[in-house]
Amino acid sequence: MDVSDALRLRNSVRVFRDEPVDMTLLRDLLAQAGRAPSGGNLQPWRVYVLAGAAIERFRTTMAARLETNPEPDAADYPVYPDPLDEPYRSHRFMVGEDMYRLLNITREDKTARRAWFARNYRFFDAPCALFFFVERSMGPGQWADLGMFEQSLMLLLKQHGLDSCAQACWARYHRTVEDFLETPDGYILHCGMAIGYADEDAAVNSLVSQRMAVDEYCQFMES
Repeated sequence: MDVSDALRLRNSVRVFRDEPVDMTLLRDLLAQAGRAPSGGNLQPWRVYVLAGAAIERFRTTMAARLETNPEPDAADYPVYPDPLDEPYRSHRFMVGEDMYRLLNITREDKTARRAWFARNYRFFDAPCALFFFVERSMGPGQWADLGMFEQSLMLLLKQHGLDSCAQACWARYHRTVEDFLETPDGYILHCGMAIGYADEDAAVNSLVSQRMAVDEYCQFMES
């Protein structure tokens, strides 16, 4: 698989098979992703990996948090601008509606939609999960570096037959994550990522989000 194939085939997987991830392979892919560019070679990314008994303990911890105190933490950063203007609002709305259509969940069925969204906080039962942090002292440039690292990893995972789902939703409960991981002071959680092998029979995994045509976001100046 070349880079073009990995970019074309990568998607956000939300139903995983019950098949463990080889930690030796994952360690190697994380090392390769570490070749992602970063301004000044700062390499500002920090990653925590959960699998096996550890991810099950975390799921139990998170379930207890949601049951006893479902109110999100005070936000460390805004995941989306507020208000979210066009065309971005429509992009977000469309991918959500496409996903729920595949799940056969109507817009009116708020209970089913909430239940589905809650699966985020089990990493969609993926066998492995990652959390990505950056130091609070870092600025927009280093956040961009972190994103390039995350994208590099997702493409490498796809190349090796693994699937993923990046999850900004974890920023809503960052304190629970930080307490469980015992992260040092001064770090901010960017997102989580579910990792495993896609269940090819799950209709939701066939979701291909729509993309803008290149001329909608790129201006060519040649003279």
